[in-house]
Amino acid sequence: MYSRIISYPKNKSFFLFGPRSTGKSCWVRAQFKAAAYVDLLEAEVCNRLLPNPQRLGEFIGDRELVVIDEVQKIPSLLDEVHRLIELKRLIFVLTGSNRKKLLFFG
Repeated sequence: MYSRIISYPKNKSFFLFGPRSTGKSCWVRAQFKAAAYVDLLEAEVCNRLLPNPQRLGEFIGDRELVVIDEVQKIPSLLDEVHRLIELKRLIFVLTGSNRKKLLFFG
């Protein structure tokens, strides 16, 4: 992996968007090693969350930092992310390669 200089907000949730295969997933895995990691490219994970986004808590456990990779695969998950940010003050790092799917959600 090439080293990258990315400035991101500390102790706040944020989105990281970019084209496919540019190193977003590698960067977040290296940067946030202690985070709960939810990879929506894994079919089993995606299939469990797609009909029931509220099951996200099952993947998080007691962690306060959560990475959701390829969040555009389940746009409805953003409502649950918002709820958990407000209710539990969790911090989310959300990656995606297709902003359009999220822009038209809601």
